[in-house]
Amino acid sequence: MAPTDEGPFVVSEPCPACHGQGTIHEQPCSMCHGTGVQRFYHGTKADLRPGDLIEPGYSSNFGKGKQATYVYLTGTLDAATWGAELALGEAPGRIYLVEPTGSIEDDPNLTDKKFPGNPTKSYRSREPLRVTGELTAWQGHSPDALKAMKDNLERLKRLGVEAIDE
Repeated sequence: MAPTDEGPFVVSEPCPACHGQGTIHEQPCSMCHGTGVQRFYHGTKADLRPGDLIEPGYSSNFGKGKQATYVYLTGTLDAATWGAELALGEAPGRIYLVEPTGSIEDDPNLTDKKFPGNPTKSYRSREPLRVTGELTAWQGHSPDALKAMKDNLERLKRLGVEAIDE
């Protein structure tokens, strides 16, 4: 589903190439990479420009901050907002429109462990993501929701649970 800008509302439309099915003639759709999602987002605090590549190999924003072997993307604005708000650093959160340069897979950190069926439309790739634009008009989560999420991540850290399983 692809969100379109309708003022304060987000309207979803299916991928125009595969009509939200994720495949064309038994092959993964080349436009949505088999996800049925037309537009992908990446939330971060990095300052990027269209054409820049987001690549694996940098320190992860989550867990122990080890070198990331994947880059993460989502088909929902909500998940990208969490990524922008929870990324490490003091810079403001940013949400970029991205396109995968290679294959993508469901993010098992969410889909297998928390949300079977991938309702968050969260994915990862070992290949770079190309920045195609920036979403500048987005609403962050409430201060209470953000505090609750950060408190939960801190609790998991104290329990030794890794937020990102690479």
